[in-house]
Amino acid sequence: MREYDVVVVGSGGGALTGAVLAARAGLETLVVEKTGFLGGTSAYSGGACWLPGTAVQQRAGLPDSTDGARDYLRAVLEDPDEERLEAFLAHAPELVAELETEDLMAFEWLPFAEYYDAPGRVPMGRSIQPVKVRRDDLPAEVAAWVRPPVELDRAGQPGRRTLTGGQALVARLAALLVHHGGTVGLDLPITGLLTDGEDGTGRVVGVVGMSPEGPVQIRARRGVLLGAGGFEGSAALREERGVPGAAAWTMAPRDTNTGEPIAAAVSIGAATDFSAGGWFCPGLEQPDGGGSFTLGFRSGLMVDQAGRRYGNECLPYDRFGRLMAERPERVPSWFVFDSREDGRFPGIAMPEGDPAEHLAAGTWVRAETLEGLAEATGLPADALRASVERYNAACTTGVDEDFGRGEDEYDTFFAGGEGPNAALTPCDRPPYLAARFVLSDLGTKGGLVTDAAGRVLRTDGSPLPGLYATGNTAASLFGRVYPGPGAPLGSAMVFASLAVRDMLG
Repeated sequence: MREYDVVVVGSGGGALTGAVLAARAGLETLVVEKTGFLGGTSAYSGGACWLPGTAVQQRAGLPDSTDGARDYLRAVLEDPDEERLEAFLAHAPELVAELETEDLMAFEWLPFAEYYDAPGRVPMGRSIQPVKVRRDDLPAEVAAWVRPPVELDRAGQPGRRTLTGGQALVARLAALLVHHGGTVGLDLPITGLLTDGEDGTGRVVGVVGMSPEGPVQIRARRGVLLGAGGFEGSAALREERGVPGAAAWTMAPRDTNTGEPIAAAVSIGAATDFSAGGWFCPGLEQPDGGGSFTLGFRSGLMVDQAGRRYGNECLPYDRFGRLMAERPERVPSWFVFDSREDGRFPGIAMPEGDPAEHLAAGTWVRAETLEGLAEATGLPADALRASVERYNAACTTGVDEDFGRGEDEYDTFFAGGEGPNAALTPCDRPPYLAARFVLSDLGTKGGLVTDAAGRVLRTDGSPLPGLYATGNTAASLFGRVYPGPGAPLGSAMVFASLAVRDMLG
């Protein structure tokens, strides 16, 4: 039986932050990862970290502060846990300062509008990101471990030579882990937890895994940190816990995040909260049936199966995803656009896919007239034409009287229209196209109930000794709200750090 001070389950931004800080403090640390790559969904992400009040924002001259972030969160969150909220706000600057003492870690401001117009909002956002890093500048094993970006990973292709965004975060943290003597175990899914009680209760003292050679037990003298994502990859658990969307549409790496670490904790008495659902987004359906993280629409309009618009297409992606989830006739939806970009999709989709493959598969359709488009999509022709004409009229006046598109700074962040409203560009240049949209997600956000130290709690509210959780394995601090770019990563990193601080006593 192998033994370490700390066992970290998972390898996303939160899990690796905890592992780095434990190893840096002199604790013998093991990261166990279910797959053959490090990074999980974090490696697919843009790498934004919503960590307010740090020196990074100060260097950029931003009007950001811990007090401002507190005002913002209290304005947008629904009944937050005040103790956890204050722990997050207090520790975010400390964490960034600690990480930036390392030569291998550097952050910079990432201009990206926050998701709500509320007191404390910072113009153009307060999110930060790791500075890009070249693969050649990393230890060879780290360069090989980092999961490729989503569009390459799904195609079975290797990653790029320069790592940016979430890949840069994973790579820098993994390099720090190796530098401080940490150990990585790949292809090692966790199937259970070890406790020191005869009846399966007591202190958590390790994990049970399934290696390629067979079952293994790994003991943890100080604690086990679960940071292995949620259960977005399990169709059965999504249905059981009422999470809309589908496992096929999630942005998590394929065949991952099926909830075993959460189930292992529940089996020894851990409390759960699944009410927040997920981090949602509209998903451009792919020819293989998967979803694609989509944002930043430059033109076009989204309609439901009755041919009607139902929201501001330029809303932050989680907010639009939640609109989609409100009515069954909105999944799937159709995004209608014209040929002003030579038939390319007028937005950001990761992956986008090849237009010819979309058209062959029927996930996109094309027609010379709106009536032809209606026939190809099965939408009511009169309703579709009325929706497009009303939308085009709003483009002419610059005022979307129905949904207010273009009134918020986020709406215009990606826009480049030349009319009176940069977020409103007409759909009037045939041939017309329509792309089928499903409800995708960046992961579920319900899981184990934790306290301000990242400790997993029992159903009676007491801590489960030796067990900690962060990221999507834990119930989110933010509940049903997605405050701004990098909120999942920022909170995961902070509570992983607080968990290690608790282990250190």
